[in-house]
Amino acid sequence: MSVPEPQPTVLVLTALPLEYDAVRAHVGQREELVHRDGTRVERGQLPGTPWQVALSELGVGADRAAALTSQLINWLRPQAVLFVGVAGSLKDDIGIGDVVVGTQVYEIHGGKRTPEGFLVRPKALPGSHALEQAARSAVRDMPDVRAHFVPIATGDVVLADATSEIARHLRHSYNDAGAIEMEGFGALQAAHLNGRLNALVVRGISDRADDDKSRADASGSQRRAAGQAASVTVALLRKHRPREDFADSGEEPHRGGSEGTYGGDHIDFRGGTFYGPVVGKRVEGRG
Repeated sequence: MSVPEPQPTVLVLTALPLEYDAVRAHVGQREELVHRDGTRVERGQLPGTPWQVALSELGVGADRAAALTSQLINWLRPQAVLFVGVAGSLKDDIGIGDVVVGTQVYEIHGGKRTPEGFLVRPKALPGSHALEQAARSAVRDMPDVRAHFVPIATGDVVLADATSEIARHLRHSYNDAGAIEMEGFGALQAAHLNGRLNALVVRGISDRADDDKSRADASGSQRRAAGQAASVTVALLRKHRPREDFADSGEEPHRGGSEGTYGGDHIDFRGGTFYGPVVGKRVEGRG
């Protein structure tokens, strides 16, 4: 019996359905996998690359992103993690439809409230150097993409008022941040704590984080921005090469279906050493 060659996996995460759809359009030969706790991914091939893409829609919020990213990393054993979607611009020169690649990601709510005011206790994580370099290389050949390599701010807030207290806080304490979103820091923290994986946040700009946000969203800017972010993500993965020594030590995930049973008709001997014939028997109800 033949054992399929393992393929390297990249985990691509989104928060919103339109972000998921934008990435999904680039992934072929998809199958749905179901974690025993119910989290679902679609795993498929990124054409023209050695990568398997495991794509998941996590919902909104950094805490949720951190918990579910950690679960998916331990389950799927990816080589890289990318959080892809839309964001609001914090800079005049970063316009709607541009793409922001996070050189680092801030968590903006840490600090101490004192009689003298709010004292910031910054937390930041860098984006993967290797993935960032792949993105820089990729966008040079993408004339329709205006990309910015700058820090990104993660906050548990939808910012739609440029004169608000939180907007002033960002300008004062995180004034190099080019965009604000809600999940990136959580995903990067999970990647950092689970084997220091390569991880990067890629965001398309859908609004300017001001009182015109609703009008911009109604114009279809989110879908356009998600498409631009997905295109940059695919392009950087065409540049980024898997590690040659990778090994998938995880068990075969559940496939989709009403019963969520283990799929496949082969025994996984990867990582084992054998000095003679191996005889196996499949028993109904066991993997």
